[in-house]
Amino acid sequence: MCAVRGLFMPAKPSNARTVAFEVLVAVESSQAYSNLLLPATFRSSNLSTEERRFATELVYGTLRWQGFYDRIIERVAGRPLHKIDTPVLVCMRLGVHQLLTLEKPRHAIVNEMVDVAKKQIGKSVTGFINACLRKVADKSVQQWIDSLSADAVNDVQRLSIEFAHPEWIIDEFEKSLTSHGRNNDVAALLAADNVNPTVTCVALPGFTQAHEDNVETQYSPFAFVLKGGDPASVTGISEGHVRVQDEGSQLAALALTRAVPITEGEKWLDLCAGPGGKAALLAAEARLGGAHVSCNEVNEARSGLVAQALGPFSNVTVVTSDGREWGNTHPEEFDRIMLDAPCSGLGSLRRRPESRWRKKPSDVEALVPLQRELLESAVAALKPGGIIAYVTCTPVVVETEGILQQCLQVHPELSELDVWDVLAPVTTTPLPRAGTGRAVQLWPHVHGTDAMFISLLLKKA
Repeated sequence: MCAVRGLFMPAKPSNARTVAFEVLVAVESSQAYSNLLLPATFRSSNLSTEERRFATELVYGTLRWQGFYDRIIERVAGRPLHKIDTPVLVCMRLGVHQLLTLEKPRHAIVNEMVDVAKKQIGKSVTGFINACLRKVADKSVQQWIDSLSADAVNDVQRLSIEFAHPEWIIDEFEKSLTSHGRNNDVAALLAADNVNPTVTCVALPGFTQAHEDNVETQYSPFAFVLKGGDPASVTGISEGHVRVQDEGSQLAALALTRAVPITEGEKWLDLCAGPGGKAALLAAEARLGGAHVSCNEVNEARSGLVAQALGPFSNVTVVTSDGREWGNTHPEEFDRIMLDAPCSGLGSLRRRPESRWRKKPSDVEALVPLQRELLESAVAALKPGGIIAYVTCTPVVVETEGILQQCLQVHPELSELDVWDVLAPVTTTPLPRAGTGRAVQLWPHVHGTDAMFISLLLKKA
């Protein structure tokens, strides 16, 4: 037997459903992260490539639609979720996902999940699981949506049922979309959040790479979509010259590096650099222009990840410290500062499906003061004539435009650059403008990227 985050399981899971069940139990019981646990579980399994793809779809699909499936389970079980043991609940979620998404005889799916329950949980629960899943199988996915939506008291609740997002997140998305002039887009955004994203890589500039077998992306000149989905097979990954990175993150780094021409000897700062994706692209661009990059991270383990990501570069320094202190310790020292601020992460729900069920409104409230303090530190550390990129992987207004406008009110020496204009000569195809402001707000349903917010602040010389 082996343990994963405190859960005991067979040493070599034998099929995709067993692997998916074990990972989902760990995610639910131990707050594990599916994107980390699933590859680790694959390494200890004997699954074929096809079975791994199936297990991946089962895990991510079940997590994305968990809220919808839970409503169905409560209805067919006739009891609240907290009265259902975690392994049983996970088994039923996994069964519901297959019943509503797979083109396979429903009785076969029920029988297979009953068999998983018997082996992984115990024979005593199989009757309950069998009865519940058979009730689920009586309706199609659309019939379940219609049935559950009949009880919705407003449009947000209906959208929450149909697209499996918490109501508070839908409220935040609607506020942000409206602020960017996209009042009728919320359903399209929620639908895009439920689409399995492609794996996008960045081939760092300054290194010779050949990626003929992969597909170019729309915007970043250094990005390509990975065919087959296995990054380990890509030339340059092991050397650190190629990294998995969403195209939105690449554009955030390039907005800062391409805002004005680089002068040799410039000093750059990545204030919250972990885990090092943007830092690596910054370092590559800085090396070509003769600049040095200081990369700070408050967490020691994440600093280690930054150092690992920056292995190919000699023009970098990695520091572990509180980013809020850099304005005091390094006043007016840096020509360019990247502040990829800690945020709610609601812009990457496609890639982290369990996070939509873990996040709470209080998480946003707790982050806003930190974001303000970090931006204040960045302003103080910026040279006159220098540029700050304030970036978040969330579209939530209080974390994006709210922080930005408050900073501009306090600091008349700052002005906002038009990021759309900055990126226009950088992107390989024109970036569809998705708002009326100077900051760029990317959207999964418009740009096919994470919902990255990118702003640039210029300090008066």
